[in-house]
Amino acid sequence: MAAQMSDAHRRFLQVLMSHGIMEGAEARKLHRCCCEISKAYYAQDKLDDFVSTINNQLQPLFMQIRKGMSEVDGRTHYALVNMAETEITKMASDYAENELELFRKTMDLIILSENGFASSTDILNSADQLKTKKMKKKEAEQVLKIFVDDKWLSERNGEYTLHTRCIMEMEQYILSTYPDIAKKCNICHSLAIQSQACETCGTGMHLPCVGKYFKTQSRPRCPQCNDFWPYEIPDRSRIDSQSSSRRIIEPYGDPTDALYKEVILETATKMKW
Repeated sequence: MAAQMSDAHRRFLQVLMSHGIMEGAEARKLHRCCCEISKAYYAQDKLDDFVSTINNQLQPLFMQIRKGMSEVDGRTHYALVNMAETEITKMASDYAENELELFRKTMDLIILSENGFASSTDILNSADQLKTKKMKKKEAEQVLKIFVDDKWLSERNGEYTLHTRCIMEMEQYILSTYPDIAKKCNICHSLAIQSQACETCGTGMHLPCVGKYFKTQSRPRCPQCNDFWPYEIPDRSRIDSQSSSRRIIEPYGDPTDALYKEVILETATKMKW
């Protein structure tokens, strides 16, 4: 018999719903705090079991808390995703038709690029070629900002890529829409947008997975065909360092902080269960 949802599970789900996506370290802290507040059983290494209990209850609603990896630094993330639809149409209730078309064109540019990024110049140029309704440059820039704020896109130095949340939620759609281009990482078996691929057999890997896999190899070779891997191997320590410098201060603070617990208690009362 499946485990039943407790108040700890409901509080965890409530906060994750307000965020949409959460880094693994934040999710672990939230797990601990929710259990402490609800006086529920807590085990540090049981977060995935805890999430599985929630997912059993979400299944009839076609929702799921999915576990994924950031392509930037390899960190684990948890995201609440909609399983009812697998296409961009799931965004239709939040965006106008021309905004959705701009997102599709942006996704095309990202998927078809060599490095998993699309320049703002290329995206803004495509906004003038929309079939639904053309956008002016300033309007398109604002829409891109909204996509970033809503965690569908990520921006870095004027270039855009798919946000971790977008990849986690739309993985199957991307794989089916771009069957000859979109590939899964040979190491973690998740969709790889920012990746390196073997020039001989086409085997692809996320940059963090490349750094981890080849960490101890002086002459890296493809895990499939054993040919020499000709790319620069990302420095895992440098990736982690850059990620730490970019991290946003957690909005709910430390789980031992009284205010942190108070915020979760207040948040949890806002939804009827």
